[in-house]
Formats: sequence, structure tokens, C-alpha cells
Amino acid sequence: MGNIVLDIENVSKQYRLGEVGTGTLSHDLNRWWSAIRGKEDPYLKIGDTNDRTSKGDSDYVWALRDIDFKVEQGEAVGIIGRNGAGKSTLLKLLSKVTKPTTGTIKYKGRIASLLEVGTGFHPEMTGRENIYLNGAILGMTRKEITRKFDEIVDFAGVERYIDTPVKRYSSGMYVRLAFAVAAHLESEILIVDEVLAVGDAEFQKKCLGKMGDVTKGEGRTILFVSHNMASVKSLCDRGVLMQNGNIVLDTDVNSVVEQYFAYNIGEEFNRLNFTPEKGQFLESFSIKSNLQNVIESGERLRFELKLKNPKSNLLIDIGLYNTQDEKIFNLSTSYFDVDTKRDKINCIFKNNLVEGNYYVNLLITDSDKREHYSKCLMFNVLNGDYYGQGRLTEKIPSKILIDHEWE
Repeated sequence: MGNIVLDIENVSKQYRLGEVGTGTLSHDLNRWWSAIRGKEDPYLKIGDTNDRTSKGDSDYVWALRDIDFKVEQGEAVGIIGRNGAGKSTLLKLLSKVTKPTTGTIKYKGRIASLLEVGTGFHPEMTGRENIYLNGAILGMTRKEITRKFDEIVDFAGVERYIDTPVKRYSSGMYVRLAFAVAAHLESEILIVDEVLAVGDAEFQKKCLGKMGDVTKGEGRTILFVSHNMASVKSLCDRGVLMQNGNIVLDTDVNSVVEQYFAYNIGEEFNRLNFTPEKGQFLESFSIKSNLQNVIESGERLRFELKLKNPKSNLLIDIGLYNTQDEKIFNLSTSYFDVDTKRDKINCIFKNNLVEGNYYVNLLITDSDKREHYSKCLMFNVLNGDYYGQGRLTEKIPSKILIDHEWE
């Protein structure tokens, strides 16, 4: 066993719905009297699992239940799961924002957390003052912070506003500076929640690069929560999958991501027709195959768009993604001279996708208005007769199939 920097043993967290504490004086007195007599807290024996999809019988909910795992120095651990699985609650416990109901958390070194935009920032203080404040909270001397100061400001790209109170920052500037502070000040453990989603794509890439340097170059430990599976896989070697407040899998990140989709996608990946509740341009959007509800590699597929208020200058973009949020390809009217002043427009293409689940994002825009529909179509592709020699029987180690031949 290597150098353990984080040891979480039998940690659980219970909340009472709609209340602070237990919500009533009698409940709090019961807890206090049980503690005085050395008895178990009576409210630990009740409570529902944290499943938001079903109505429970109790006012008490276990946000986390019997969490056990250890993290070694230099590990990058991706914590994934659906909304409400307990990921953020776990990070709040590790960051000491709240205390566990049961169990212990032992750690070595200092912890820097980035749980939400501007965590640890004082809105009335300037960017410069907040950098020194955060460093002081982490136990660093003023001299140590000054040594890192220019690097932090340069990374965040907020030099012009460094002496402006952070309450005047945009959410993007806020998170750029907050991440730069957390990543550059010398903590042994860095905890990052979904907060990076606030930044633009270029900054997110920069952050992932910095976090990679932090673990591989500086030997620091990272716990990373994200719903972007491509980011998790690029940064982390180990994954922890959470569901309803429990850890259901803790192993290599590829296996964990695969299991996440197996748990959480299922029936959802069969949405072949989409009708928006409201929209300026789109009436309906669907994908048609030769086999109706089954889509196979090798066949010709057709995206059908029915438009309302069609205009001649519309730009239509269809982006296709796999379940790890990697963009596979883009289909766009900008590549062709398309008359969009029609009620119905089709886009036909040969399906060169390997077996797996996919989703579609649709963008329709003109010079004034923009409509974006995320994950509006979802479908599963089976290995079909792509090369005209019968169905493909092997799992293809690729993202797409390419027409080719051998001589």
C-alpha cells in the first residue's frame, strides 16, 4: 500500500427534509440525551435511501450511507454518478463544509476545495486580497503566496481586474480566479466539483491540463466530480461510481464510466423522434432507418426536420456524440447550398458508426435568433453489414467505420 493521504471509514450523512438540524427541540433533546447516556442516536435507525424518484415514508434521508475508501498520494480519482447520488455531499464532508453523521475522515496535508463558483471568496474584497486570504486559510505564509501570485493571475487572465472587488466579476472570471488559486496554492489534496462547467471550452482544457500537471508532476492528489465523461477519462486513472448515496464500484476509470452508462442510460437511448414544447423554427426532428426502430452500421439513415416559419438564410447544424460526450461528427447546411425556405428538410448519410449508444444536439440559427436542443435524439447502433459481407461480429476498437479495401 502506498502513502495514504485520505482515509474515509464508514461515513454516512443524514438530513431531515426541509429542516435545519432535526427541526424540533424535542428531536434535538432526544439526540443530546442519548449521547449523554452513551446510547446510539435514535434517528440513525430511521431514514430513507436518497432516491429522488420515489416518495419515502420518513422525513429523514441518508444522503450518504457507509462510504469506505482510501486515496493514495498522487492519485486522480473521478467521482461520478447521477444528480443526487451523493457526490457533492461527499465533497462537502471532505472539505469540512459539514460534518458526517457517522464515521471518520482522516487526511494528511492541506485540502483546497472548489465546490462552487467563488468558494472561499469574500465578495467585497479585491481579487488580490482574496488570493492572500485563501492562501492564509490554507496555512501559507505571505511570502509563499507572493511567490505564486503572478502565476495565479496569469493563469486566470484577470490581471486588469485584480484590484477590483470580486463581486463585480462575471461568473466566468470568478471561476477562473477561484480555480487558479486552488490549483496553484500548495495544498496536498485538491477537490474540484462540476464548477469548471462555468468556464469556456478553452479554459476547461487549460484547467484539465493544469490538474494533470498537479497529479503527475507535483504528486498532489485530486478528487474530481464531473458529468463530462471525456474529461474524467482524460484526467483520472481511477473512478468511483456512486448511486443513491452508496459506492457501487471503485476500480479503473474506463470500467466505471462503462458501468455508469449501463446503470443510467438503458431505455433512454431510444428517442428517435423529438417535438419541442416551443420554438421559433423547429416543429419536429427525427431519425429514420430502414429497419424502423433498429439502427445498424452500414445502412443509410435520414434525419428529418419539419420547420415552421422557414427562412432562406437558416443555418442547421446536427452534432453527433457518443456517451462519453466525445463529438463524432457534424452535419451542417453550411457545407452545402441548401434552400431552407421549406417546411421539410432531410439530411441523408451512410451510417459509419460502430456499435454503441449515441445522442444528437441540434442547432438552428439565423442572424437574430438561435435555437439549441441538447440530446434531443438518442439511439443505439448495432454492428450491421457495413462491408457487404454479413454482420460485423467483433467489437470494433474504433469510433467510426471507414470504407476501405485490401489488395
